[in-house]
Amino acid sequence: MLIDRPKSDSLLAAFPDAALLLDTTQDRILALNAPAADLFELAPSDDTILRFSTFLGAALAKFVVFVGEVDHRGECWTREVPLITAGGDPLRCEIRARGVPDQPGCLLLTFTDLDAFDKRTQIAETAELHRAGLLEWKRAETFFAELERQNQLILNAAGEGIYGVNADGKTTFVNRAAQEMLGWTTQDLLGKDIHSMIHHHHLNGDVYPSQECPIYRSFRFEQVHRIEDEVFWRKDGKPIRVEYVSTPIYDQKVLAGAVVIFRDITERKESERKLREALDEVAALRDRLEEENEYLQEAISSERAHHDIIGSSPAVRQIVTRIDLVASTDATVLITGEAGTGKALVATEIHKASPRSRRPLIHFKCGSVAPEDVEAELFGHVRGAGPNATRDKPGKLELAHGGSLFLDDVEELPFEIQGKLLHALQKSAVTRVGDTREKPLDIRVIAATTQAPTDSRSGNRIREDLDLFLNVFPITCLPLRDRLEDIPLLAAHLLKLACRRHSRPVPVLTERVVQQMQAYHWPGNVRELHNVIERAAIVSRDRKLVLELGGGGRVASPANASVKTEAEMQEAMRRNIIAALHETGGRVSGASGAAALLDIQPTTLYSRIKTLKIDKDAIKS
Repeated sequence: MLIDRPKSDSLLAAFPDAALLLDTTQDRILALNAPAADLFELAPSDDTILRFSTFLGAALAKFVVFVGEVDHRGECWTREVPLITAGGDPLRCEIRARGVPDQPGCLLLTFTDLDAFDKRTQIAETAELHRAGLLEWKRAETFFAELERQNQLILNAAGEGIYGVNADGKTTFVNRAAQEMLGWTTQDLLGKDIHSMIHHHHLNGDVYPSQECPIYRSFRFEQVHRIEDEVFWRKDGKPIRVEYVSTPIYDQKVLAGAVVIFRDITERKESERKLREALDEVAALRDRLEEENEYLQEAISSERAHHDIIGSSPAVRQIVTRIDLVASTDATVLITGEAGTGKALVATEIHKASPRSRRPLIHFKCGSVAPEDVEAELFGHVRGAGPNATRDKPGKLELAHGGSLFLDDVEELPFEIQGKLLHALQKSAVTRVGDTREKPLDIRVIAATTQAPTDSRSGNRIREDLDLFLNVFPITCLPLRDRLEDIPLLAAHLLKLACRRHSRPVPVLTERVVQQMQAYHWPGNVRELHNVIERAAIVSRDRKLVLELGGGGRVASPANASVKTEAEMQEAMRRNIIAALHETGGRVSGASGAAALLDIQPTTLYSRIKTLKIDKDAIKS
């Protein structure tokens, strides 16, 4: 469209200031008034198509941003877009713009020549000062200086950090508390993009774009934001945890920026973290004490056959001596002996005499748990690790932390579990089933087996590396038949306890009865002796002790008894075991196994099969 001076829009002509109508979609000046033509130094005869970008020069990008803000607000002004005249001279103007109804893409622009405005203002102020007089001028200067000083005193007296930003995100003021907390000075921050200096990254290292910052939204979109946990970055590169409120501020109802009030909460957050950790530790200790108490209550409620080490034989004296030697150390102990010889009692005495006696002795009978449950029982499990894992549960290893762990019948452990157990003991750490976190382990291990270690290894019952780890300090519990001199003391002790439990008078333990007991083979060792004495305490009357040995019948008088040699007794036992194995098809354990048929423990039967050299050919014959 050609610019026609006589036909200029009458509305534009009525504007006292320079004004023009701009089509932003085509960068075309549709019309302009005479002050605008004078401002941009256009010749009256210039009737060419005018493009407004001609007067923008290098400020085109800033003007595009300004047009976007006008489009968002409907009306806006700026002094940040420098212009040039048609002759290339610079112009410093205030540009006001608003949209034109029913004309999309069109803006009405008015221009105020700031140089001329400043000159007029200066002339007017000078004249006013001259009129008011020098005294009034000084009074005004003093008033505003005092007002500024008071404002600074108030800001600097505040304990919170306070800073302001303008609509461009540039810092306008920073109080003393903010400088002390951040380590930046006013010279560092004033007029700078403060977000890029103190708020550029999250605590985890992720970049924090200014567009996502609540402070940015305060001075861009007039929103108040209260943030309770973010970080500001100090000048030395260290973060501080802060909570802050960002509030928009206005100048003559025009959004001018935002003020931010913040406080350093680093110490508070650290105290909260330590408190949470302390509470977690207390909760863990409480749970552990409850679990240990539950275990100990179970242990107390289960009847024990042994109470003290009773006996005067060389074998017992040697056991006591070896307990005294090893108890004060943390050395691993391997106790061997037939079933019923008191291996658990020896383990208890070692623990009671050790520095760990104030912590529990956790007893785990390896053959008492189904193979598929052994791992969870030993190592514990987390919730959801299995069909029965409805809650987190520590294993026996974890419960024994700080105390001792007694692995009874260790040869009954599944082979793959033995390897995992060895790894945990060597590493001194345990991982629950279904978990990935390791927990430290400080335990003293005492193991027991019914077989000699060499027999267990040759029969593939115990891994060789686990056996080497456990067999640091061996203790052997001899069977009762090899220490007959202990029978009188043991019988008297057990009889006294049994009569006390059943509220019976204590029968007389005669020499004849002792001889009968010493003549018996005692395949069940002290455990069998306990049962015999318990039964005798029940059936005896008139302080006369009645014994029932072996199959339960009364013991024959020594005069009428047929005495057998040790070899004959061994052969009779061998034939009996072969008959039982033949009956069960070679099966040893289980409800239909030979051990159940013979009414003895599977481990005891395995030991006797090994000792008596019973092989598959003997069973088939």
